[in-house]
Amino acid sequence: MPALAPVPPMAEVTIALHELVPHAYRHYFNGRPDRPYYSSRRYDFGASPLLLPLVRAFLDTCAAEHSTDYRYLFTLMGSELASNAIKHSRSGLPGRDYRLVCERQRDGLRLTCRDDGIANDPTTSVHDRRYLTPDPGGLDPDTDAGRGLAMIDALATDWGDNGRPGHRNVWFFLAYDLKDSAWPDLNR
Repeated sequence: MPALAPVPPMAEVTIALHELVPHAYRHYFNGRPDRPYYSSRRYDFGASPLLLPLVRAFLDTCAAEHSTDYRYLFTLMGSELASNAIKHSRSGLPGRDYRLVCERQRDGLRLTCRDDGIANDPTTSVHDRRYLTPDPGGLDPDTDAGRGLAMIDALATDWGDNGRPGHRNVWFFLAYDLKDSAWPDLNR
């Protein structure tokens, strides 16, 4: 087999993020409630943290027909799941990706982040489950780590994961009335 020639460095350019989105999916990112009657939206995002503004546009558009507080909270928590996928899983490696799936339910939105998980742990069988738990001190303003899941635990109506470190699905549900979320109490 012949050796592959190395790819020469490419020039850096600035490009509008919407240019990276296929035309048929651009309505997922427009921030308008012009198509509120979807049941599910899915989009795969690349590994770069430079794409997080595109993630936020997707999340904000999924919640576009709801109150400003709801949109903000849904976008904040969804951005946290995306950031965790990039930072803590193989989805953050070059050439990898993660998927956000928003499901519209009768009483709220459910967002699932499906990432490539961590490298296989030889001490764990594929049948063993290791569920994520929030850091008990994660909401302390002086902490340097563990804020993400602690925030989701406090602000989401419900949340969880599939317990599979090799291919993680983390989800949260946010009720339209923000029931069981600490958000209304924080804004008094």
